[in-house]
Amino acid sequence: MLEREIDLNHSTFIFNPYPLLAELREQTPIFWEPRWQKLFFTRYEDIAFLLRDKRLGRSILPMLSREEIGWPPDPRLTAYNQFQTHIMMEQEPPDHTRLRGLVSKAFTPQRVEAIRGKITGIVNHLIDQVQAQGHMDLLHDFAEPLPVTVIAELLGVPADYRDQLRPWSAAIVKMYEVNTSDEQAQAAEQAVIDFSALLRSLAHERRSYPQDDLITALVQAEERGDKLSEDELVANCIFLLNAGHEASVNGMTGGLLALFRHPDQLQLLKTAAAQGHSALFKTAVEELLRYDTPLPLFTRWVLHDFEYKDIHLQRGTEVALVYAAGNRDPRRFTHADQLDLTRADNPHLTFGLGTHYCLGAPLARLELQVAFETLLRRLPTLRLAVLDQDVQYNSGFVIRGLKALPVLW
Repeated sequence: MLEREIDLNHSTFIFNPYPLLAELREQTPIFWEPRWQKLFFTRYEDIAFLLRDKRLGRSILPMLSREEIGWPPDPRLTAYNQFQTHIMMEQEPPDHTRLRGLVSKAFTPQRVEAIRGKITGIVNHLIDQVQAQGHMDLLHDFAEPLPVTVIAELLGVPADYRDQLRPWSAAIVKMYEVNTSDEQAQAAEQAVIDFSALLRSLAHERRSYPQDDLITALVQAEERGDKLSEDELVANCIFLLNAGHEASVNGMTGGLLALFRHPDQLQLLKTAAAQGHSALFKTAVEELLRYDTPLPLFTRWVLHDFEYKDIHLQRGTEVALVYAAGNRDPRRFTHADQLDLTRADNPHLTFGLGTHYCLGAPLARLELQVAFETLLRRLPTLRLAVLDQDVQYNSGFVIRGLKALPVLW
């Protein structure tokens, strides 16, 4: 098996990973990375196949103990590790099926579409707050508060607590990066503790005073005997906040940056917004999510030994599926490195495939469609306020996002 080193955390790579990903995809599409101890896959065909293969799973712990894997106890992450054991993303059937079935009722396409008006109201309110000043940091003033507010309302988190949700989530998801620091681990641990305390309090309150929200629905499911424990309720509400806005925040800011870099495509959307042609925004959102993938890499564990393309995948091996590389694979996408907002054939990998396909995909799509259309209709001269090369990204490739996106109009 070929070995190849790749520095996922190098700032130059994070700023523009696509040239190196293209080289890897063509020269070493499958390779072992010795520092990260992961088997990387970079072609669409391989990633799509492995995402659907039930011989791989999100967690190895049901199959092997921490001692067998060589994971020493980590005293830094007691609450965090407990949280991880209860979220649906880390489970395989039948536990995953049970948890997903309970939570999915809040994310049916019909229920998501029913909150279109509420999302539109939030978007307009955020624009109202900044329109007169002629500039904003689109990340902090718009892209972050929008999905956090939406998912908080779905969950039933009172407005007084919502300012804490984004920092808690940002701290927790940092643990999905490679080579996290002690400071990041400590922040994630404390975030899980604080967020869990809030959700336990809200769950106890909903038992006595039910409301039309997801926390109430999950409490009632627990009481009907669907075997949802309070630990599972708390963990999956935290997971929904994390998963429910990271793709939206990074998809929105990365998508707008891509549009600023492609003025012809930006003008196409501006014209559609002005003329009320909403249909274009559906294909545009899919293309923006493909072109600059907001969550570029996901991992899976080999649960059972098997052969794939003359490579022996041994139980306990961690594989890295590079969505960002697969989404630019010319074997699957015509003119893969071009941004084409009218692209019709677009089965991108951004929301995954198979058992762990993203539950919140309909909500993320709707948020992005409403956000792009309303922004470009109300702020038709929207443009980047800094030079393209001065845009800065956060550290970490697994959840790749901007530090800020200053715009003016």
